[in-house]
Amino acid sequence: MSADPITEPSMLPQQDPIDLLIAFEEASEVPIRPEYFEGMGIVPPQPDDEHNDEAFELCFQLRLAGVRLVGLGNGYRAGPRGGRSTALVIPDFYVRRRRPTELDESYRKAHKGWYSIELLALVGEVTSSNHETDTGPKYRTYAAAGVPVYVLLHRQDGKAYAYSDPVQEEDPAKAHYATKVEVELGHPLPLPEPYPKLDTAFLVGEQSEE
Repeated sequence: MSADPITEPSMLPQQDPIDLLIAFEEASEVPIRPEYFEGMGIVPPQPDDEHNDEAFELCFQLRLAGVRLVGLGNGYRAGPRGGRSTALVIPDFYVRRRRPTELDESYRKAHKGWYSIELLALVGEVTSSNHETDTGPKYRTYAAAGVPVYVLLHRQDGKAYAYSDPVQEEDPAKAHYATKVEVELGHPLPLPEPYPKLDTAFLVGEQSEE
């Protein structure tokens, strides 16, 4: 998902963004799942059925190809375990490196429901209304965290992208992926090994402006 950014209120140095997001949730009259990256608290729009169906279809393709650790819905944190969080993200879909261990669950408990982003081998986003978030801040956030593969289905541009080989710069704002594969929606999207090509034909004619 993408979202309209909300300017982060000034925080005390010791305050963690996790607590900022909890405050967002408590203040909202409707259920929300906020995220945090590049110094911004982000409240995504509620995804519609089409968006969720597309994300689930991509998960299904990966599972059908034998990629077992596919999922959606979990939140992931970047940052030192004993320090302030630098990013809190909820990808539309993902592939984990392994099933969470007791240590991973201990990490999640210590960080109020967020797993370590180091668990992720692949992340995927399906664009929504503010697609610039997925192509800019989230792209850099995933690269800076060293997530090996970033799959982006850009419905507004009618294209699909597979980014790999993250480059972690000293300045996180300059983090990027060294390799990019781009196809028009409707064509198979090759992914790095060991992943299959993703069929994007089902997305043709379904692009929308949420």
